[in-house]
Amino acid sequence: MASPRLETFCCPNRDVSTKLVVSFKPEVFCGVCLGSASAGIFLSALQLLPKKGRGSRAISKASSSSTTILLLISACDMLGSLGIIFRSIIWLGFPDFVANISLANQTNIWPATFCVGSAMWIQLLYSAVFWWLFCYAVDSYLVVRRSAGVSTIVLYHMMTWGLALLLCVEGVAMLYYPSVSSCENGLEHAIPHYVTTYVPLVLVLMVNPILFSRTVAAVASLLKGRQGIYTENERRLGTEIKNRFFKIMLIIIVCWSSNIINEGLLFYLEMQPDISGSSLKNIRTAALITWIIMGVLNPMQGFLFTLAFYGWTGWNLDLQWQKSPIPWDSLSTSTAAGNGYTLPSGNSVNFHDSKKTSTVPIHQTDETLSILSEGNLGTNEGLMKNSPYPSPAMPTKPHPQER
Repeated sequence: MASPRLETFCCPNRDVSTKLVVSFKPEVFCGVCLGSASAGIFLSALQLLPKKGRGSRAISKASSSSTTILLLISACDMLGSLGIIFRSIIWLGFPDFVANISLANQTNIWPATFCVGSAMWIQLLYSAVFWWLFCYAVDSYLVVRRSAGVSTIVLYHMMTWGLALLLCVEGVAMLYYPSVSSCENGLEHAIPHYVTTYVPLVLVLMVNPILFSRTVAAVASLLKGRQGIYTENERRLGTEIKNRFFKIMLIIIVCWSSNIINEGLLFYLEMQPDISGSSLKNIRTAALITWIIMGVLNPMQGFLFTLAFYGWTGWNLDLQWQKSPIPWDSLSTSTAAGNGYTLPSGNSVNFHDSKKTSTVPIHQTDETLSILSEGNLGTNEGLMKNSPYPSPAMPTKPHPQER
């Protein structure tokens, strides 16, 4: 799991709250983390592997920015879970090595290096997940508003990895000042580290619902503008997109609310003169329970996200690794030049500013909405079959006289 307490554990003068949770049945806790992370990686890989009749989800030049972001979120989650597995194996298999992690004035630097390195790896990747989730909310809104440019995905990469690395290095540097073997005493020097760890999570919890709600409202307007009426098909697609956004936020809340509760309880215990008092027994118990819950839910986030993104894709793997085109991946926000968009038929449409009136083609509207509901193959196919307009992924054959 991902908790700033594990970085604090690397200091010899760790606080009493960190000692309480880290020293509570470490074998059981590491076993829980190992099992949850292993199951999360296996199930996530199963979801992402190509299935018969569904094709591959590999990133290509034809993929949209939103599709690429969804795959990057899953990749970061899986890599973060790999860090949890590696750390848990070391803790379970080499208890003497772990016991030397935070000893002061020792000559062996490898225990402290392992402690700091594994904690930073996990924090960096889960922080990147939050930044990518924020980028996904922004990109979804820009897709509907048709404001995405040619370098959108490049900007997302720069923002995500730049901010994640900056906050991680800054927080750890302030925590381990002047060195890992002689960290400063007191809780004050560790607060910046906790702040930099949870800033991306708080940003997603506060800003993403606003962006998602605006996107849903814009989708409703876009659907009404396709045919001038709001039919059952349009309502169904709008509901599908709204449900996807709701599932994403629900998973974030479920997987990380235990972290926030745990940190609040531990900070409360830290401010008490004696945390071992009988009056604080319930608080200590709640902190330990949420600590175990974190070990279960944090590594399972990646698999739960794949369920929200694509639904259950099944067990029917396509072991031949044949590339199959995904019909709703034809439009890319990262391939749109300026305010122009290229349609599958090869025609381009320029969208002017709000002061000028322009007609939005039905082909492009269907493609934009399909990107937001990517992964729901049955829903998209049903809408395209019932639509009076041809599918954007399969242009109609031109009449012989038009050639």
